[in-house]
Amino acid sequence: MKKLIFTAVALFGFAMFSNAQEISKNALGLRLGDNDGFGGEISYQRALSSNNRLELDLGWRNSNNVDAFKLIGLYQWVWNIDGGFNWYAGVGGGVGSWNNKRADVNGSYAVLAGDIGIEYNFDIPLLLSLDFRPEFYFGGNDDFRSNNFGPDIALGIRFQF
Repeated sequence: MKKLIFTAVALFGFAMFSNAQEISKNALGLRLGDNDGFGGEISYQRALSSNNRLELDLGWRNSNNVDAFKLIGLYQWVWNIDGGFNWYAGVGGGVGSWNNKRADVNGSYAVLAGDIGIEYNFDIPLLLSLDFRPEFYFGGNDDFRSNNFGPDIALGIRFQF
């Protein structure tokens, strides 16, 4: 009986996670969010397979104390929820530079990032997403980030082609 239950659960799990994804081959747009100051990113997504993609973001941040630029690359896994909804998770990294306006110091940094979010594909070529990207910084001194961590939450809007 245990083998029968295990087999049924395994088949159900396989059926749930093996349904085909509908991610676009390319998507280009903006990712707008907050990580120590409002900022935006020009965002490009490229499908690598039916449920994997690469996301490249070129962004800027502006706050009272610091201006920063960064380039991030993420490898993402995409899973269909229902209808046009997908959820995704990914890992990646990047580089950036910053300028502290009050202390007149600047520098560069490397960043490791994770990504988790939800998106909706409309019937028209429009994709809306909301995601959380924890970022861990290396190389920028305490004038940039005293704790070397930045929680980045953003809304994305992209044109699919």
